Amino acid sequence: MGKVRRQAAKSSGKTSKDSKTVTPGASQGLVFNTSGYGQHILKNPQVVQSMVEKAGVLPSDTILEIGPGTGNMTVKLLEKCKKVIALEVDERMVAEVQKRVMGTPLKHKLTIINKDALKAELPFFDLVVANLPYAISSPITFKLLLHRPMFRVAVLMFQKEFADRLVAQPGDKIYSRLSVAVQSLARVDRILKVGKNNFKPPPKVESTVVRIEPRRPPLPINFTQGEWDSMLRICFGRKNRIMKGEFTNKKVLETLEKNFQTHCSLQNKSLPMDFDFKELVIEAVESSDMAEKRARQMDLDDFMKLLAAFNERGIHFA
Repeated sequence: MGKVRRQAAKSSGKTSKDSKTVTPGASQGLVFNTSGYGQHILKNPQVVQSMVEKAGVLPSDTILEIGPGTGNMTVKLLEKCKKVIALEVDERMVAEVQKRVMGTPLKHKLTIINKDALKAELPFFDLVVANLPYAISSPITFKLLLHRPMFRVAVLMFQKEFADRLVAQPGDKIYSRLSVAVQSLARVDRILKVGKNNFKPPPKVESTVVRIEPRRPPLPINFTQGEWDSMLRICFGRKNRIMKGEFTNKKVLETLEKNFQTHCSLQNKSLPMDFDFKELVIEAVESSDMAEKRARQMDLDDFMKLLAAFNERGIHFA
């Protein structure tokens, strides 16, 4: 769905050059790499126009586009903003986008970075608009949301199932750690369903465009050290199990106790011989009023209250 190198489906996690699937492209004779780069070009101009409009582009904006492909979206963005920075890993697509603006006033407003978006250092940008490679949906979403300074709005194309999880609410069957993690960083709205035939070549899945607006100000959570994510992993380990059961699991207790002892050591804090760490954990869970709740029922405020109860007692997850 853009042109950033995607992860292979094989368990090795690497893409073999010999295994790449290529599909004949448009009239320009391009061959799209659907396996290696996840290339499915958005061809419907109405969908492109809708994505641009939903982004709320201002004439002064710098826009980041990930995987511009043959430049269908790029040209529309260039017509409305001050500058477009396009991240594209495929040199052939870089050449195609350059051809689209060659000899036009738009050329001077375009900067192309020929790198993998997951590995590249992101520049400053006001907006991000992209038809993403679906295999990198999760890591690129968090990379964008943790980028500073914060962007104003992102309008992104995702696989429908991934988008559904982003907007899921407590009680929904697909409500998950991803739902909470992303919603703690931003407001997410589903804005457009996109069928397979809007792409060339058509993907095997349906797609959805979402609008992501970072929280301003951000929630008082330290996202960069991994504590929030680590706690959510435990909470959703078995999302139908109550919190008291999740946090008194033997392996979870062992991990948390090691972290606790490390923090105590760093603070030169000694513990009594009869100290019972499990009791401290139970106290934290019960004081937050979450002991009998299940992750699938808990909202963002509930998870924040739970983390605060642990931290107040010196229990950390990273």
